[in-house]
Amino acid sequence: MSIPFYVPPEQLMKDRAEYARKGIARGKSIVGVEYADGILMLGENPSGALQKISEVYDRIAFAGVGKYTEFEQLRVGGIRRADLTGYTYSRSDVTAKSLANAYAQTLGHVFTQEVKPFEVEVMVVEVGATTADNHIFRITYDGVLYDDNGVSAIGGSAEELVAHLRAAFTPEAALTTAIGWAKAACLSLDDGSGGAGWEAAVVDRTLGRRTFRRLTPDELA
Repeated sequence: MSIPFYVPPEQLMKDRAEYARKGIARGKSIVGVEYADGILMLGENPSGALQKISEVYDRIAFAGVGKYTEFEQLRVGGIRRADLTGYTYSRSDVTAKSLANAYAQTLGHVFTQEVKPFEVEVMVVEVGATTADNHIFRITYDGVLYDDNGVSAIGGSAEELVAHLRAAFTPEAALTTAIGWAKAACLSLDDGSGGAGWEAAVVDRTLGRRTFRRLTPDELA
């Protein structure tokens, strides 16, 4: 009978975390910034076919970085959960907090129980009736959930991006100002691509029930 290979649990978790962080760092980061009428999500995305930012429900949006197939799986699962909750109970029962908690449980389970962790970080935002009611949740590869205020970022350079954004951020700014902050933060981590392509969307309370809207290249220019 062969002796099973043994790895100390702390070393196993450390190796999994390092593996996930390396996979996430290979992708482009995404930032979230509150402005007067809602929340902006923006990041570099040279691919015209694969979208990293999308609508989940009436007032809720999702963004993911890392391995596309994995965060797309999470996105689709979140949409199904939101639709089922809204149909079974009430549309008002669908919240970013409940979705973020579900994502945290899923990522935490995969990180500790599966052979390979998900190489993703996700952001879930919800625009409220007022700025004070906005929510920006960030969930890391190991299922840790953060409730950010004002600005947020996901990806390998999240800490540097948040520091850059906080240096410029002021509440109740115009959308054009928020776009400028977000682009400047991303370009501050210049890797030679020089903003090869942008993807951005907003959840804006002035748009009615469905608050999600993608920004055009002209608006981002």
